[in-house]
Amino acid sequence: MVKNKDDIPDWVKDEIENVKFEKPKKLKISGYVLEIYQKDNKIDTQLYEPVEDGRQIVTMDLPEKIKISELEKGLVYEFVFEQHKAPLSKKVSEFLEKEKEIEMNAIYDFKLKSIKLIDEGSSSQAPEDDIEE
Repeated sequence: MVKNKDDIPDWVKDEIENVKFEKPKKLKISGYVLEIYQKDNKIDTQLYEPVEDGRQIVTMDLPEKIKISELEKGLVYEFVFEQHKAPLSKKVSEFLEKEKEIEMNAIYDFKLKSIKLIDEGSSSQAPEDDIEE
């Protein structure tokens, strides 16, 4: 029986689906919104500083208290969020690298806690520019 090259063994799927996240790390980084996914209540962000794994484009889950309709693409915000990390076993990391050409040692999840519009054009900000959880 010939296996499909895209098949991922059950033991790899099981580990990825049942990862255990470590205690979240709280971060505050400025950047801007790239994309808004209203249906999923998520946003893609371009951060000015990289997160732990080096990336600067991050998808964040929004809490219900932050109104997604009030966010605008391209404006500079200060994001306060939690970075959740779940390390993968060496065996799974090696499989992904050798068989799928994916370098991945951990799974990350990002949850936005608060967001503040940074008004670079003036020194006074209106109170509605703060969107807090």
